[in-house]
Amino acid sequence: MEFSQIIIILPILLFSVIVHEIAHGWTALRCGDPTARDAGRLTLNPIPHIDPFMTILLPLLLIVSGAGIVFGGAKPVPVNPYLFRRGERDNVLVSASGAAANLLLALAAFLLSLLAIGFYRATGYGLVIELLGLLNLVIFINLLLANFNLLPIPPLDGSHILAYFLRGETKAAYLRLSRYGFMVLLGVILLGDLLPIPGGLFSILFAPTFAVREFLIRFQVGFLV
Repeated sequence: MEFSQIIIILPILLFSVIVHEIAHGWTALRCGDPTARDAGRLTLNPIPHIDPFMTILLPLLLIVSGAGIVFGGAKPVPVNPYLFRRGERDNVLVSASGAAANLLLALAAFLLSLLAIGFYRATGYGLVIELLGLLNLVIFINLLLANFNLLPIPPLDGSHILAYFLRGETKAAYLRLSRYGFMVLLGVILLGDLLPIPGGLFSILFAPTFAVREFLIRFQVGFLV
């Protein structure tokens, strides 16, 4: 990945992960837990959200390893589930809200891309194509973030959602795996391209992202012509 690409990707990634965490905190507040608000985390100021591993080391690791995709995260907002009005149901809402925020950002960028295409068709203004490329990057990064965070690997958001539907010893055993979650996650990242799977492990884990991106690009091309 070229340095010029990195300079463009990292600010988009940082903004997107901050919105992701703000969504968690805002939803928690609506569910009765003001912890994130009281900790000053409902802000677009990047400093309170920076996590050494998820915000800095993980994206750099993916860039250096040549994984072909770049994603990361921000410092998780503090949440006190004991303050939720509806217990585990609210925990699922809070967990899902981050990915939902990224999907909304992707949708907003897609709608703007259609406006850009319409403007290009009307004016032929070449710089609009550059803007379209930037918007497609915003779409792709936010689809990746939503997909990544919904993976059922502790401590990612998807693990909280899956745990809600498990019962008994199955749930207890799954929750016990959370202590090894970061090791599993790191293993997935490091081994993603080493396993004997066509396209690597990432091609399976992020298949929804690539499928949605291809559909949106086809829609854009159809709108362009």
